[in-house]
Amino acid sequence: MMLHGRRPRWMERNGAAMRIAAIAAVVAMGVCATALGAVYWRQEALLFEPTVLPPDHTFAIADTREVRVEVDGATLSALHLRLPNPKGVIFFLHGNGGNLASWFTNPAFYRSVNYDLFMIDYRGYGKSTGRVESEAQLRADVRRAWDWVAPHYAGKSNVIYGRSLGSALAGGLAAEVQPALTILVSPYCSMAELARLHYPLIPTWLLRYPLSTCRDVARVRSALLLLHGEQDLLIPITQSEQIQVRAPQAELVRIVGAGHNDVHRFDAYTESLIAHLRAL
Repeated sequence: MMLHGRRPRWMERNGAAMRIAAIAAVVAMGVCATALGAVYWRQEALLFEPTVLPPDHTFAIADTREVRVEVDGATLSALHLRLPNPKGVIFFLHGNGGNLASWFTNPAFYRSVNYDLFMIDYRGYGKSTGRVESEAQLRADVRRAWDWVAPHYAGKSNVIYGRSLGSALAGGLAAEVQPALTILVSPYCSMAELARLHYPLIPTWLLRYPLSTCRDVARVRSALLLLHGEQDLLIPITQSEQIQVRAPQAELVRIVGAGHNDVHRFDAYTESLIAHLRAL
C-alpha cells in the first residue's frame, strides 16, 4: 500500500479524464438547457411566419371590402366578400405563413357556390397590428372576429373553414358556436402530436401552443369535413385519421397525389367542397 509520494501515472490520467468528462457533461447540459429555453421562449418565431403589408396597401377585389376588427390591444385586418343574396358565409382561418394578399386568391369559387367569404389576418400578418403572444390571445381574436361577422348572416348557413395552422383555431371556434359545417384542410390532432412526429427529442411540456384540434372536435355536433392530401409530409394524413376517431360524424376525403401546399389544386378537393356547401 502506498502511504506517501506521488500517485501512479494511471491514477493521474484517470483523474484528468474524469475532470474532462465532468466539464463536458456540464457544457452539454448547458447547451441542452439553452436549446430547450430557445424552444420555449421563441415558439412564436417557430410557429408563425407572417408577411407584413404596408399600411397603405389596397386590395382591389370586386365585391370585397377591407374591414378592421378591433381586438384587445390590436386591430385585425380582414377582407369581406359580399354577394347580393348569399346562402351564407365562410369564415376562413388561414395557415401560418403569408397574409390576406396570398390567401384571398379565388373569389370566383365563392361566387360560384354563392357564399360570402370573411378572412382575417392574425396579429402581425398583413396590415394587422400587434403580435401573437399566446394561444389564449389568438383564440380570443378569432372569436372576436366571428362575433363581428356572424350577426350579418342570421338565418343563413355559417361555415367555419380552417387550413393547416388555422384548423385548430377553426375546431375550437366550431365547438363553441356549432356552425352548419366545419371544414378542416390539412389539419393536425395537436401541436404535441406534430412535435412527437418531427422533433421526438423535444419534451412536449415545453409547448406553449398546444392547439389541440382532437380535443375540440370531440365537442362539435354539426357536420365536419376533413380534406387531406395523401402525400402530405408536413402534416401526415394520420393526423386527420386521429381527428376522425374523436369526431365520428366527420367525413375524411383523401386527396390522392396531393401534398401539403397544393391540396386545393386537385379536383377532388373542389368537388368535395362544392358538394358539401350545396348540401347545406
